Amino acid sequence: MSAEQFYTGDPEVDHLLFSWRRVIADATGWSRGFALSIQRARKRPGWTPSTRQLSVMRQLVAELPAVSGEGDGDLIDRD
Repeated sequence: MSAEQFYTGDPEVDHLLFSWRRVIADATGWSRGFALSIQRARKRPGWTPSTRQLSVMRQLVAELPAVSGEGDGDLIDRD
């Protein structure tokens, strides 16, 4: 599948789905089951989340731990 097939056309939903693999990796229990069901559903042509699904998706992405790495600094070398 090409990347275009995963875009919904809704910028907010696409932004949430960008982080969805992290949601699946971090989730447990009911949240993991929900995240996996969204992952399956998003492959269907024309899929968009319901209002309730979107609300839960927002919450799960908001609860993701912040990503920190070695690159937390200036990306430009200053001589």
